[in-house]
Amino acid sequence: MRSALAGLVVVAPFVLGVASASGAPGDHVFSFADPAIVEASALVVEDGLFLTTNDSGDTGRVFAVAMDGRTVGVTHWSTDPTDCEALAPAGPGQVWVGDIGDNLAERATISITRVPIGRGDRTVQPTTYRLAYPDGAHDAETLVRNPATGRLYVATKGIFGGAVYAVPARLSATQVNRLRKVGHVLPVATDGSFFPDGRHLLVRDYTSAAVYDWPSLHEVASFPLPPQRQGEGIAVAPDGAVYVSSEGARAPVLRVPLPADVRRAMASASPSSSPSASSSPSTAPGTATDDVTRSPWPWAIGGVLALVALLVLLRALRPR
Repeated sequence: MRSALAGLVVVAPFVLGVASASGAPGDHVFSFADPAIVEASALVVEDGLFLTTNDSGDTGRVFAVAMDGRTVGVTHWSTDPTDCEALAPAGPGQVWVGDIGDNLAERATISITRVPIGRGDRTVQPTTYRLAYPDGAHDAETLVRNPATGRLYVATKGIFGGAVYAVPARLSATQVNRLRKVGHVLPVATDGSFFPDGRHLLVRDYTSAAVYDWPSLHEVASFPLPPQRQGEGIAVAPDGAVYVSSEGARAPVLRVPLPADVRRAMASASPSSSPSASSSPSTAPGTATDDVTRSPWPWAIGGVLALVALLVLLRALRPR
């Protein structure tokens, strides 16, 4: 069974990469010039810098990249992380690193670490906080922070739908911190980011992105993303600009203008409630508004992956 799951993990990005060959091209901002950035699995834009990290297989380090694509700073924070897949803003000069990847859904705990970032290289030994899901292990690549409240959330990478879990407001460095399920997002979530207003959450998969009202998690709109080799990262800058990134050597970072209908839907969506540190989204799955219908692509892709999983499983179980 494990070999079947491993096979699915290997082929899924390629299946989704083929499906991503549609969508309007974005505006090219730069391409990563650093040959060490080969599997950029996350993206954060802070203080005029683009922050990213490689996923599994690399040491724990966060790259700070300038607008011309040059790496201008590297923070080394660990020598042996398990599977770093996500970044989230953590306040001025800091970022949260999410060691939350779990392709085979077998980790008892995942972890987050707040590390300093900026120009120049540094080696730090920060505090790491262990987290545990209330309903068993999940794979995840999305860690987001609400700028209005400072609260962190993890979104899982489920083939048939992702779940959003709230990180405790107060973290313990000595005990496991229990996550709390608060809602649902699109399947195969690979990254996400809050808009500066704290009232809208943006989550992407390999081919598209969806905007959710916060804290209801009702889907406001969805739209296709530009074709990418293996698009995984997405970030909303402090000025509201949306950027996407991809894995691969010298991969480009693109600016993606929000479609007009998406902007209208966000402007007309009435907030569920005022954001607060104690706000909790509804546990009911998000529903689309009348302005923009929910994209069928994430569910179609989920069906394709399910078929691939079945074929891989049948091949693995076939008598040798």
